[in-house]
Amino acid sequence: MYAKINVLFQRLCDVVFPRTCPLTGEPLGDDEGGHYVSAKGLQEIQFVISPCCQTCGAPFYGEMVGKCDCIHCKELTAVFKSGRTLFLLSGGGRRLVHNYKYNGAQWLLADFERFAEHVPGYLDHLRNGTLVPVPLYKKRERKRGFNQSLLLAERFARAASGETCVQELLVRTRNTPSQTRMNREERLKNIDGAFTVHPQAIIEKGRRYIIVDDVFTTGATLNACAEALRDAGAENIHIATLAHG
Repeated sequence: MYAKINVLFQRLCDVVFPRTCPLTGEPLGDDEGGHYVSAKGLQEIQFVISPCCQTCGAPFYGEMVGKCDCIHCKELTAVFKSGRTLFLLSGGGRRLVHNYKYNGAQWLLADFERFAEHVPGYLDHLRNGTLVPVPLYKKRERKRGFNQSLLLAERFARAASGETCVQELLVRTRNTPSQTRMNREERLKNIDGAFTVHPQAIIEKGRRYIIVDDVFTTGATLNACAEALRDAGAENIHIATLAHG
């Protein structure tokens, strides 16, 4: 009954507020369900499938023999053990992330959840883990109106099901400047010591913790979060991101 009501509500909304694909501008039909990226729009997104870097999830091209770190991870002393990402931060993928993060397009979460369900191995990487969103500084979160990493973690946990859960274990201790235009060295300096574990958090030594963020660029932010968890006693730390670039 509840599912039928949702379908009827979606169709009513489509009549009053017709949905269009944010990448192609084309109107969406009933076959798209509650999603917003059309089949044609999906072709503008470069999804990441195996083979990929086991540390950060960046794609490899061609054949691989044995474990290999990508160029990003060769310059990063990663505290986390492994990582996965859904798509590259280029083309349509970049536009989706920009709309979600800076234009408040939270309706795209339905598509991000769908992507997680269809990219091979992504949900297996998350399943039965504790997803830890990268926190925003409180002032910045109030200005933006939401924490994009927390909402992603909640959607991913729902898609992974099982005993996958979300815990806000980390606190951002200072309002670091935007890293968009910073190089690797500047990012590392900017983010150093910016995270700590919440004083009331309980860290279980053997539990699998997966830090969730919207974008992997240099890995500085994710590594700083992993360091905070490690210093609090966590030993099994991984990462998962929406995009990589």
